[in-house]
Amino acid sequence: MSGAAEPMVWRIEAADETGTRDVAEQVADLVGAGDLVTLSGDLGAGKTAFARALIRKATGDSELDVPSPTFTLMQVYETEKFPIVHADLYRIANPSELTELGWDEATDSALVLVEWAERAGGALPTERVDLRLTIPPGADDKRIIELSGFGAFATRIARARGATE
Repeated sequence: MSGAAEPMVWRIEAADETGTRDVAEQVADLVGAGDLVTLSGDLGAGKTAFARALIRKATGDSELDVPSPTFTLMQVYETEKFPIVHADLYRIANPSELTELGWDEATDSALVLVEWAERAGGALPTERVDLRLTIPPGADDKRIIELSGFGAFATRIARARGATE
């Protein structure tokens, strides 16, 4: 895995939900078919809100209903260019359950957004963007968004980071 040992990290402070949505829309411009974005953070940190904004940008539908996939485990959205799979693995107990879900078929050539990716064990590709959302103490609306790009994503993150600085 090229670049996995040294990910490119981009740390962004979002002042509010609009700022978080803006970052999600920037990330939507960096990713496409075959890419993996993992979303981590405590409950209520904004993983689903981030995914919702990214999916709406990628589909070009700002009003698209994008519910949390907590109970369905996977939601699939179609775009003109590729499908988007939004998965929430919180409820899986074992990575082998991904096979039962039809994971390989659903994610083939799709943009894949995964909440609670750590529950997949080693089943997910190592080349990806890991996105972590945190709420600073005493700042309910503010979010710290940390993007870590592995493999080819390190270059994409570096370019995007450089373009905004």
